[in-house]
Amino acid sequence: MSLLRNFAAVGSGTASSRILGFIRDILIAAALGTGPVAEAYFVAQRLPNLFRRLFAEGAFASAFVPLFTRTHESDGMEAARKFAEESLAALAAVLLAVTVLAEVAMAWLTLALAPGFSADPAKFDITVLFSRIAFPYLFLISLVTLLSGALNGLGRFVAAAFSQTLLNAFLIAALVFVYWSGEIGTLNAGILLTGSVTVGGIFQLAFLFYACRRAGISLRPRRPRWTPGVARLTRLAGPSIIAGGIVQINVVVGTIVASLQPGAVSWLYYADRLYQLPLGIVGIAIGIVLLPDLSRALRAGREGDASHAQNRAIEFATALTLPAAVALVVIPGPILAVLFEHGAFTAADTAATAPALAMYAIGLPAFVAIKVLQPAYFAREDTRTPMYYGAVSMVVNVAGAFGFFFLFGTVGIAAATTLAAWVNTALLAWTLHRKAHFTADATLKRRLPLLALASAVMGAGLYGAAIVLDPYLRDPHLVVEIAALLVLVLLGLVLFTLVAQLTGAMDVRRIVGSVLRRR
Repeated sequence: MSLLRNFAAVGSGTASSRILGFIRDILIAAALGTGPVAEAYFVAQRLPNLFRRLFAEGAFASAFVPLFTRTHESDGMEAARKFAEESLAALAAVLLAVTVLAEVAMAWLTLALAPGFSADPAKFDITVLFSRIAFPYLFLISLVTLLSGALNGLGRFVAAAFSQTLLNAFLIAALVFVYWSGEIGTLNAGILLTGSVTVGGIFQLAFLFYACRRAGISLRPRRPRWTPGVARLTRLAGPSIIAGGIVQINVVVGTIVASLQPGAVSWLYYADRLYQLPLGIVGIAIGIVLLPDLSRALRAGREGDASHAQNRAIEFATALTLPAAVALVVIPGPILAVLFEHGAFTAADTAATAPALAMYAIGLPAFVAIKVLQPAYFAREDTRTPMYYGAVSMVVNVAGAFGFFFLFGTVGIAAATTLAAWVNTALLAWTLHRKAHFTADATLKRRLPLLALASAVMGAGLYGAAIVLDPYLRDPHLVVEIAALLVLVLLGLVLFTLVAQLTGAMDVRRIVGSVLRRR
């Protein structure tokens, strides 16, 4: 059960970051709401996040981790350290060039990303300013991702997972200062919040350099060179960069379409942040742990171990994701109202955001499944197939975003994203099965329907309880609202766990014991 223990380590670190991020978003909603400064801030964050996922998280990590793991297993720590240093130098050189070019062309990039903002020159100018302040974070977080990949390749998951909490800690500190100084909703609040992103990235990078040194892989600066290792990494990362670009086109298309309607960028942002909480804790954490595990098993010829790891990863992901998705579909309004409907975030914003959140939640199992299925390709150094299927999902998303938006409004953008995710998941799963790289074992086949049953029972219970607790969920006192929401969360947890245990969908005592037991 080392996979489960490693997932628990990464998941706990990711959970701490996401919970802090959740607190951050609650404070942002109260401080900025959905006005021009808020929308400028959200679009400014899209730019570095777009390139970060293009160069680092999806593309670079999926190619770097298997190569680093293989080098470490076959040639030892010194060879792995040299490969990591060469990769770090190459990535830093590319990122520096991209950052300089983006700073020069920021006005054109902003126009391409949010064309609807051009109708409001003041909002457009603020967005350009915020984007210039935020963009250097790309350079910092991409290097952070490489260092995290090296630690994960060595089986050191905790430091990389908890490094994300540093950024959110800086953002929360900035928001507290905004409240203390009385700058709520002002331009200065947006500047301070955006600048704290870059400062947080500096501390993340310093922390992971220290963590790598503690792990015995102290990395030194090198002059960028075209070495055989960098060439191999580039060949593998190329299709992933294209695939990552395809995924980010989906994000960009959603932002472009949403910019045509005032407030829509903010509504989608808050809906996105809620469903990203379970996605980040479950999907990303399992993907991080699964990739080096599969790489080692396949390199050693242990196909059975690789298949077992994939089956258990899907089982864990379903057990944690499906009930979260059902809850977000059944009671999106009360969740949004309690968490965000304060200060500048109004009841009208809750009503506009809730349908988008429910639609994103329908796609949540697919988003997580993609994170679980893709490592099976990356571990076999196949980055092309996910690229092709990403292209198919992009076409679905682009066509759906434009078509659904004009039919259903903001919720249509979320519907297109969800549809594209399910198409991508189906293609990835079908190909793995066709190539005999994955076959669901008897345990998985038995437990998935039972997990669905437990989630359905939980959803019915939450729906009824939300009706009973409605007066308390709308109480003018925040403490009462939070207490009522916590009752709903606890009820959902108890219902799902009880039904899952009674039906044999999962053995709660065995899982808890495996997580707590020392290696």
